[in-house]
Amino acid sequence: MESSRPADRPSNLNVPNVLTVIRILGVPVFGWILLHDGGESVGWRIAAWATFAVLMATDKVDGDIARKHDLVTDFGKIADPIADKALTGMAFVGLGFVFADEAWRWPFWIAVALLLVREWGITVMRIVMVRRGFVMPASRGGKIKTVLQSLAIAGYCLPFELWDGLLARILLWITHGLMAAAFVVALVTGVQYVLDARRLAGPVPADES
Repeated sequence: MESSRPADRPSNLNVPNVLTVIRILGVPVFGWILLHDGGESVGWRIAAWATFAVLMATDKVDGDIARKHDLVTDFGKIADPIADKALTGMAFVGLGFVFADEAWRWPFWIAVALLLVREWGITVMRIVMVRRGFVMPASRGGKIKTVLQSLAIAGYCLPFELWDGLLARILLWITHGLMAAAFVVALVTGVQYVLDARRLAGPVPADES
């Protein structure tokens, strides 16, 4: 009797996975650009914004290609969220150091700490669920959180606090608003993911011993 062949599965060496690896390798590059000159250089901050935008774009592109051409692999399921969380984690921590002298640094750090705990906790949980045979796709709320969070990070990468003028202050406060919205949605969706995971796993059988 002929068994299913490994060749029937998509190879791990495909375009979406290559883009995911590029995103992972780009994380320290982005961090170096963001923290160049202590984040006080307008030119380097704009370069950090552009780098972040390009790396985040690869997340959408690799996902679209994987789904369209049936190139979803176990490696991609695990590496893709790790790449995303590594990039956003580097961005948040790096920005925390950039804003070390700002009056609003402590609310920012508190929000970052809670967001990172949520992000990595949910990522680990989803990986565990995948290994147990349960797929937990991103919810609509999770996608909204990702968009809000990405816009907030992009806004903070731009040196609004270094620019004079009313427009720069307005854009900085808009960025604060995006960060606050991302924080609230992240907490709500985090609780929902945990509840969904418990529902998928089902009730724990009683000890019959």
